[in-house]
Amino acid sequence: MPHSLRSDALDNRERLLDAARALFAEEGLDVPMRKVARSAGVGPATLYRRFPTKQALVTEAFGARMRACNAIVEEGLEDPDPWHGFRLVVENLCEVHARDRGFTEALMRTFPDAADFAADRAQALASLARLVARAKESGRLRRDLAVDDVVLTLMANRGIHAPSAAARIAASRRFAAFMLEAFRASPTHSPLPPPARLTAGAPRTQG
Repeated sequence: MPHSLRSDALDNRERLLDAARALFAEEGLDVPMRKVARSAGVGPATLYRRFPTKQALVTEAFGARMRACNAIVEEGLEDPDPWHGFRLVVENLCEVHARDRGFTEALMRTFPDAADFAADRAQALASLARLVARAKESGRLRRDLAVDDVVLTLMANRGIHAPSAAARIAASRRFAAFMLEAFRASPTHSPLPPPARLTAGAPRTQG
């Protein structure tokens, strides 16, 4: 019986985290806790027993995603071409954030009691600063760009609204391409990814 109870508790915890990730991704962090419990198929008391606060649920739900973002930035630092590494980081981070609206909010918020999450975020920003410095030294990134400009790009990217997840991701890729052109020391006017249909009935105009 104790083993069964432990298994049930673990199953409830994973269902709550899965439900929270799905709802946060689509609706952001303002999803009511009761809605998370309902989506997971458990009662509010079970949710609060596992995660007493919204902060506890958010930081646990996005811990793995934060570590994945760290891995993206570290991979960019390992690229022998600083500009190529920087470009891939911006493109990949924008896509991660386009797929998950809640994660952008979690990244921007301060969680004073979530030491691990804060440490992971600080590490990601420190690595991003090193990546920016390398790209500047290569001469291909404009000298006046700051790490905050990359964060601003992620915040703006979160504001993309589209009728489907696929359209949101396509729009994010095009937006990232626009921003990278602005970040270049000497813009190249490289071809952009195709535009996404964001408004029903809007005409497509290219070239």
